[in-house]
Amino acid sequence: MGTPVTPLQPSEFPRQERPGDLTPFLRLLISGQTLTIDQAQAAFGEMMGGQSHPAEVGALLALLARRLPTVEELTGAVLVMRSHVTALKTSIDPSRILDTAGTGGAPKAFNASTLAAIIAASQGVHVAKHGNRSRTGRGSAEVLEVLGLPLELGLEGQRRCLEQAHFAFCFAPNHHPAARHAMPIRKALGFPTIFNLVGPLTNPAYARRQVVGVYDRAFVPLIASVLRELGTEHALVYHGLDGLDEMTTGASTLLAEVKRTAQGGSVHMREITPESVGVRHGNPLSVSPTSLPEAAQLFRDVLSGRAASIAMEMSVINAAAALVAGGCAENLTEGTAFARKSIASGAAGAALERLITVARSA
Repeated sequence: MGTPVTPLQPSEFPRQERPGDLTPFLRLLISGQTLTIDQAQAAFGEMMGGQSHPAEVGALLALLARRLPTVEELTGAVLVMRSHVTALKTSIDPSRILDTAGTGGAPKAFNASTLAAIIAASQGVHVAKHGNRSRTGRGSAEVLEVLGLPLELGLEGQRRCLEQAHFAFCFAPNHHPAARHAMPIRKALGFPTIFNLVGPLTNPAYARRQVVGVYDRAFVPLIASVLRELGTEHALVYHGLDGLDEMTTGASTLLAEVKRTAQGGSVHMREITPESVGVRHGNPLSVSPTSLPEAAQLFRDVLSGRAASIAMEMSVINAAAALVAGGCAENLTEGTAFARKSIASGAAGAALERLITVARSA
């Protein structure tokens, strides 16, 4: 647990340690220190054990939310969450599995990351899409459910979907039972916490390829550094400079590319304009669905090639990122070409139909 910390409270307020006690970590944070990986693992381990006092959990999350988490703090939290996950085990090597989960928390145009996942699956990428219900009521889980995908598939059903249809939806509440201890506190706090960053890095299939959209540009280098620390095979982390947690057509996108190397991994930061990768500029918020039926119809229209231009361009640029991270395209320009071909040939739409067929028979 590191160097002992001098108690901050006066001696007339003695306090005995107890199971789940987070006070040692609160004292560190109150004194302005940060947590090491080991300390973060210990703190989040206590929290996930369910014995920590809710007031202490809330205090810890609030103190961490006052600033950007360190790489060590976020890495430690992720390692604990991964150790508690209900894993999806398949015949596919995790180094070949892609996730497209993002942080949320930004203005939402439509389900670009989920469309990107389906398009990538149509090109042979195995995608274990990690997600939850959305605050808008028309996120990836809701749209896929309306399109015919059962969300409550067990592990065997998910395995068959991933192996036979190249896509599985890993419904987060079914894979993270230990997170229930912090969920009421997170909801009561009413502001983003470190869990918003931990969730997308805790894929139940242990996917080592990833695209991660984040709601604040400050998180781009942070998430990239954590992924490098965790030994990720290939990942793209990005924030649209128009405020979206997607690769965007409305502005440049701040992008960090993470690659595993013999030396432990590299991170390369750059800005991408839509035009530089063969995508037309346009405001993605102009095509935002206002209801779940509209969101589902837009999903179908994109995959069939009938969607409005901006929706198509947003889908293509995000699919390009998924194809690069998934190992099917050398760069984003090639990825956009592959994505357009997938949609035009009908392969993308067929991938969705194949997924629903396999899921319903599971």
